Amino acid sequence: MFVYRLSRKKFTNHLSGIGASMYGARWNPMGVEIVYTAESRALALAEIAVHLSVAMVSDDYLMLSIEIPDQLSVYEPDTGILPDGWDEFPYNEATQIIGSDFVSLNKACVMKVPSAVVKGDYNYLINPYHPQFKEIRIKEIKEFRIDRRLL
Repeated sequence: MFVYRLSRKKFTNHLSGIGASMYGARWNPMGVEIVYTAESRALALAEIAVHLSVAMVSDDYLMLSIEIPDQLSVYEPDTGILPDGWDEFPYNEATQIIGSDFVSLNKACVMKVPSAVVKGDYNYLINPYHPQFKEIRIKEIKEFRIDRRLL
């Protein structure tokens, strides 16, 4: 399976989850490292675009194509347990607990979660501490210009 990540140039050389841990996000609290990816390039763009203004758009974005081998374990939590407002901002603590447990229990390398930005699409979160993590590879990095009309 291929997943995608839109990233600033200075953060593309490795997949670590450090950036997510610095601030926390929908599926992880501060201090928990997790790598956010999307099932398509369009979703990767949408997930970034909701956090940007025209003034914040730079020309140093890169699109990473990441290969997750089919044999890697993928956990898909029951979305029926998500509370009302799981997809709102600010982030819901319940989803952060799900992501934190995913990393700390270390039972799967990848977690498939619904996108809050594009209903019906999915993000794939990667646990950088799982033993299978070393099998995940960045296969392609291409310059990606964000069209300012989107913002």
